[in-house]
Amino acid sequence: MNPAPPPDWNPRDPQILHDQLAAYDAMRHRCPVAHSDYLWLSLFCHADVVRVLHDHATFSNGASNHLSIPNAMDPPEHTVYRRIVERYFAPGPMAAFEPVCQAISNALVSDLPRTECVELMVGFAQPFALQVQCAFMGWPDSLHEPLRQWIGKNHLATRAGDRSAMAQIAVEFDGHIKQQLTVRRDAGAQAPDDVTTQLLHERIHGRALSDEEIVSIVRNWTVGELGTIAASVGILVHYLATHRALQGELRRQPGDLPAAIDEILRLHPPLIANRRITTCPVEVGGHQLDAGQRLTLIWASANRDEAVFGDPDAFDPQRNSANNLLYGAGVHVCPGAPLARLELQLLMQSLLARTDDIALDPGRPPMRASFPASGFSDLTVRLQ
Repeated sequence: MNPAPPPDWNPRDPQILHDQLAAYDAMRHRCPVAHSDYLWLSLFCHADVVRVLHDHATFSNGASNHLSIPNAMDPPEHTVYRRIVERYFAPGPMAAFEPVCQAISNALVSDLPRTECVELMVGFAQPFALQVQCAFMGWPDSLHEPLRQWIGKNHLATRAGDRSAMAQIAVEFDGHIKQQLTVRRDAGAQAPDDVTTQLLHERIHGRALSDEEIVSIVRNWTVGELGTIAASVGILVHYLATHRALQGELRRQPGDLPAAIDEILRLHPPLIANRRITTCPVEVGGHQLDAGQRLTLIWASANRDEAVFGDPDAFDPQRNSANNLLYGAGVHVCPGAPLARLELQLLMQSLLARTDDIALDPGRPPMRASFPASGFSDLTVRLQ
């Protein structure tokens, strides 16, 4: 294997973390295939990312150091586990969960103060993600705070690249989930008929899923929900608060919300990056790579590529939907996309229906989140 080239950039440079989207836009032009010690070889262009997504034989998802089902698997192993996971996000389960999600959305929106400023990330976006995840899984409200703390610690350890801390944080999460499995096993036939109980009855290769497999599946769902959905809520509210005409149009025509949500989250992606690893020598973007080369796909750049979308900041749902990588592409497209779309649509629909106006607080500018998070760490708005 060739020695690692000198770094082309530093993903943890304070200037990059201050405004990730602007920094990634600049990297897409300056160095679209860039090496760093932290994110290995990063791909910034839509064409390169799409090529990787559609060639799992060359660009494997098996880039994780721990069990990650089905995210860090490739076919045929991935196919078997994916079939189990997809059932939980099929139209039937989504229709059954919709009233629960609607009730959570309505209650949170109704509790927001009117005519005074409110910080939305801690007081609205994060509670929404926590409540939806726990309701979907059948977990008690007592898990809200431990999970909130866990996602924060996970972000800090990931940004620091502290593998020891990341391993300890994973063990902490495993403990929460295994406790829920124990509760259901002890309850026997009296266990609630929820998603967590159903996972205990899943079978693969003629056997039950192990606790480690269940925890891995649930960890992937939970990271996506608590991190990405909370970020998405902040991004959506910020965009509408700064684009008042669109805000009014969506109040009048809520049927346009699904397409608008996907497009806003293309403009400002809630997930920054994902990983792959090469299985054989291959050329990407003019770079010859060895087998075993770790790659980072920068969603937050690929989904803003001028070569595909023209002006990356132009809002055009109809034109851009076919190339939008919000939920990925290929065999690893996000299986939880139906739930994500459902909850974001219901929440934004409730927020727009129960307000006349959403505006930023001019006295408290939004604070952008830092990698690995996206969106905003602080977002204060005034609702009327």
